Amino acid sequence: MVKLDRIVTRGGDGGETSLADGSRLRKDQPRIQCLGGLDETNTAIGLLRVVCADLPEIDRLLARIQNDLFDLGADLATPGTERRGSALTEDYLIKLDEAAVSLNATIAPLRRFILPGGTEAAARAHLARATARRAERDLVALSAVETISPVLIPYMNRVSDVMFILARRLNDNGKADTVWVPGGG
Repeated sequence: MVKLDRIVTRGGDGGETSLADGSRLRKDQPRIQCLGGLDETNTAIGLLRVVCADLPEIDRLLARIQNDLFDLGADLATPGTERRGSALTEDYLIKLDEAAVSLNATIAPLRRFILPGGTEAAARAHLARATARRAERDLVALSAVETISPVLIPYMNRVSDVMFILARRLNDNGKADTVWVPGGG
């Protein structure tokens, strides 16, 4: 059980933050950058949930992804190998793969590239997609210098895929997608 009595601790005023074991890292370290990317993705998905509250199936999916992102963050915030690789399993990926197939079932195949936009909900899904892609790039960079769970990068890749498919679903199953017109508008 997490208990946060004080939010303002001034512990980060010097440019460092604590990991789960109490050790400190500079806030510009790759691991902390990754934690920030997961947080930003989670926040973008929270913003999307606001406009999807009346779509229970989608809201449940988004809530599960938000919870998963906290699991991924807990994994990254725990140094050493106590948590990494043991708590994150292929089940995280399987659930997203199943969601992608389900969401994509009613959408016509893409014939052209699309621009982020359309409905407000679709635009928010595209924002979450782009944020997830950046978080994924940060994880790739971290994996070049540290060993991380093999689930982290594929999970973020799947999140961005699901957000793209979801954006199309929220654009009237792709009918309201904004099509890219090369060379002009």
